[in-house]
Amino acid sequence: MSAPPRTRRRAAARPGVHLLLVVLAVYAMGPMLVLFLSAVKSPAEVSASPLGWPSEFVWENFTTAWTDARMDTGLLNSAVIVLGTVLGVCVISGLAAYALVRLDLPKPGVIMLYLLVVTTMPIQLSLVPLLSWWTTLGLYDTQFGLIVIYWALYSPFATLLLRSYLIAIPPEYEAAARIDGAGELRVFVRIVLPLIWPGILTAALVAGLQAYNEFLLAVTFLQDRESLPASIALFSFQEGYAINYALVSAAGMIMVAPMLLVFLLLQRRFVAGYASTGMAN
Repeated sequence: MSAPPRTRRRAAARPGVHLLLVVLAVYAMGPMLVLFLSAVKSPAEVSASPLGWPSEFVWENFTTAWTDARMDTGLLNSAVIVLGTVLGVCVISGLAAYALVRLDLPKPGVIMLYLLVVTTMPIQLSLVPLLSWWTTLGLYDTQFGLIVIYWALYSPFATLLLRSYLIAIPPEYEAAARIDGAGELRVFVRIVLPLIWPGILTAALVAGLQAYNEFLLAVTFLQDRESLPASIALFSFQEGYAINYALVSAAGMIMVAPMLLVFLLLQRRFVAGYASTGMAN
């Protein structure tokens, strides 16, 4: 029995799809490969052949970059900032999305419009007033002050993301809990939170990646060397070692490695959670 025409057309189209995926993979991983090859070369070899294969792997570049760039302190500070940002964004966006979908709020359309506008506004418009306000409040040059800014910056998108996820969940689950006498907070924690956990994970990954890679606000609101995240530590190291591209590339690989590992470990949950949120709704 021959395959249906639609099945044959799909089979014929697969080589083209596979070729496109291979091209996209090379396009995405190409810069990472070039960065890694530059990190394991000598400075002279990087200048002579930046795209070529190293004649000898110089693994000492990583230990030198780790020590000279103080990447241990930078990564520890980044971990504190990322964890604080993720925790706050998940709590704020989760509660806000639940309120938008389940509670009888006045003019929810205005709130949605506000969130959409906030997500499109550049943060540069608020730098001057934020600097003045944060200095007055004593939040300037503190990691907590930077984390609070990240909460305000990343929570609107996460709220829209979780709202789209909550729309698809039937409200009957919560109604049964309310009949048993549970309050709104208990309903959210016991009933809603387990159901939207994939969306929470997706929001956490997006906010964590953004906070880890963010540069402008970190370099503006943090001045203490002991509080600088990895992105600023790498920038400062690059300023001092602008000619030694091997060491700069090694420090860049050290910075990229943690988030790359996290994303590779959680990529399936990330993609599944992002797809199931139904952002088109």
